[in-house]
Amino acid sequence: MQTGVGVLDKAVRILEALQSGSVSLGQLVKATGLARPTVHRLATALEQHRFVCRDEQGHYTLGSRFGELAAAAGEDRLLNAAGPILHTLRNRTGESAQIFRREGDHRICIACDDRPSGLRNSIPTGAVLPMHAGAAAQILLAWDAPERIHQVLHHAHFNASRLNEVRKRGWAESVNENEQGVCSIAAPIRNATGQVMAAISISGPLERMSQAPGRHYAPLVMAAGRYLSDALKRASSGLTEGKGSSSL
Repeated sequence: MQTGVGVLDKAVRILEALQSGSVSLGQLVKATGLARPTVHRLATALEQHRFVCRDEQGHYTLGSRFGELAAAAGEDRLLNAAGPILHTLRNRTGESAQIFRREGDHRICIACDDRPSGLRNSIPTGAVLPMHAGAAAQILLAWDAPERIHQVLHHAHFNASRLNEVRKRGWAESVNENEQGVCSIAAPIRNATGQVMAAISISGPLERMSQAPGRHYAPLVMAAGRYLSDALKRASSGLTEGKGSSSL
């Protein structure tokens, strides 16, 4: 489809050529039929806006900005299903529960259900936290593009080996990363296409959750993440969602 806005039409041709996977600059030139300097200039501009990124071989692929926009677009559906599951998770674990999504170099708390009394880690809705520490940050980063992972790892409290372990086991934990004496457990929430769009987590004091909180809480947090992922898939398929808490 041609809109008459030349630079936009050319940029869309580049993005469409990347839908099937990563390609080299030469392959991108061949697929789009555009001049090599034009492809390089537009791909570089799209990379600056994170619509395009490069893999470890230097090939072009679709960037993380699409995931961020999809997360924002699907946020209403996620929030509609989140309330009961956060409440159930809080009750089952006895700790405050949150949902985070990534926005650029930060993560934002889009929903929470705090422990009602006693010592607790309270993170209000709308709170903006860094991506270099915390279990939710590890989840939001672990399945990201290699280039984006390396950018954060330069100043992160975790390393590539930790993220590889997160991908293998499906959950993350942090102890004394964001704040001394606080730990957290997180798991992914995936959209209908399987991409990680958010992270669900619990957080609380180290003295109550222990030095290895994952052993005790990971199964419950993972179950909550799977429930919300399934809810998003059903909502995306146009099926009616029932209300109430899940069987964590």
